[in-house]
Amino acid sequence: MKLALLAEQAAGERRVAATPETVKKLIGLGAEVAVEAGAGAGASIDDAAYAAAGAHVGNRAQVLADADILLGVTAPAPDSLSGAKPGAWLLGALNPFGDRARIDGYAALGLEALAMEWMPRITRAQSMDILSSQANLAGYKAVLDAAAEYGRAFPMMMTAAGTISAARVFVMGVGVAGLQAIATARRLGAQVSATDVRSATKEQILSLGAKPIFVEKVAGIEGEGAGGYAGEMSAEYQAAQAELVSAHIAKQDIVITTALIPGRPAPRLVSDAQVSSMRPGSVIVDLAVEQGGNVEGAVAGDVVERHGVKIVGHRNVPSRLAADASALFARNLYNFLSAYWDKEAGRPVLPADDEVTQAIRLTQNGQVVSSRLIA
Repeated sequence: MKLALLAEQAAGERRVAATPETVKKLIGLGAEVAVEAGAGAGASIDDAAYAAAGAHVGNRAQVLADADILLGVTAPAPDSLSGAKPGAWLLGALNPFGDRARIDGYAALGLEALAMEWMPRITRAQSMDILSSQANLAGYKAVLDAAAEYGRAFPMMMTAAGTISAARVFVMGVGVAGLQAIATARRLGAQVSATDVRSATKEQILSLGAKPIFVEKVAGIEGEGAGGYAGEMSAEYQAAQAELVSAHIAKQDIVITTALIPGRPAPRLVSDAQVSSMRPGSVIVDLAVEQGGNVEGAVAGDVVERHGVKIVGHRNVPSRLAADASALFARNLYNFLSAYWDKEAGRPVLPADDEVTQAIRLTQNGQVVSSRLIA
């Protein structure tokens, strides 16, 4: 069983899908690991570290040759996988809805593509969930990015020259990223509030010492979608939320938005009018900018200023913490492979009737097989 670690080719991608730590563990399972030269450079891992862990380091053609499993962070271009053997698995964040042509390309190559971002949110798969591990870091980094752009201090400071008020931070969307953003802003000394369409998050917000901002007594308050994600709200709820948020957002110094709906454009949470109501020097960080953005006027890959307010739209925020993001991503992949490793077969085996298999398998035997792509 040969595993191939591929160097990322996407612009700005600094993460890597395996680290020397997980390479050792994979070899311990009985696998042979080949690493494409330079794969870990963006995460400050040199080829010597992989070699010391027991991996073979070579060029892409050498790494792909006879590989049974291909490991990547983002979806590689099908034409970059020339030489991969039919039946090989491809693991990574494959963006099935956003780039269907690539998925068709993997099927044409005979690869079994496994979209790790479609890992079901069930208890036994928590350690394999790349979305959660990467979103956790994104929420943390969003607060640091906001602090870097904000021209004032976060904590309240009492000095002989006078008192500096604490920054007011408002987090919109309380999933994994939002919870970490709340915790990080609180650690920096900010006065934090948060909102979400799911009523169950109110207790989580309070547990972190933040103030929940919720629409009450309006249909749609539960907001629970499939797999623990937020769903779409009723028109009545959306109108009530917009009114509540407008009144609150005008008083905030920093807003961090994190709301996503799987398979759909990001919901619009902050309008241009709401941006204009904030005082000059305020900062908004839009973590959903690559999926269309939660904030009107946000630009993917840029920091723009509207009405004196900076709107931060960095792409691929986890990659801005490449070393830690890689470590967590690599452990997610190892946890998945080890959970399904069959010692007698000397390789991982995915039962066809398994909930995880059915969720993440996109292609098999030259065909697109995911019900979410062929329905």
